[in-house]
Amino acid sequence: MDDAVARFRAASEANDIAALMETLDSDVELVSPLSGKMLFRGRDDLRTLLTAVYASMSGLRWGYEVGDDTVRVVVGEGFVGPVALGDVMICELGDDGRIRRIRPHLRPWLATSLFALRLAPKIGRHPGVLVRALRRD
Repeated sequence: MDDAVARFRAASEANDIAALMETLDSDVELVSPLSGKMLFRGRDDLRTLLTAVYASMSGLRWGYEVGDDTVRVVVGEGFVGPVALGDVMICELGDDGRIRRIRPHLRPWLATSLFALRLAPKIGRHPGVLVRALRRD
């Protein structure tokens, strides 16, 4: 498989959710940067979440990337309204090279707060996704 992280970066910049989903392992997980208790699992729930995430921001551009065949760290910046939102995202890769775990780290506080306010009503329309993300079994 070609580089899933590079394809994820390009797809997220273009807000191409279909292409983005092809980069993810079937058992993908995303650790919420907004809630230490939420863990989103599986392609279906991540499709819902990532659709809401990338609809809540604009101008996303990924900068540099470091890592190896198992873990990559990518650094990017986008906007929530007029406020810049930084993201340092850790991607853990499965044996087939697809992304199996995503751990975003957002900053600064103001942009992260505005992002949470924009994201909440979009993801709140999907209570099942939220309930599953809160389960840690």
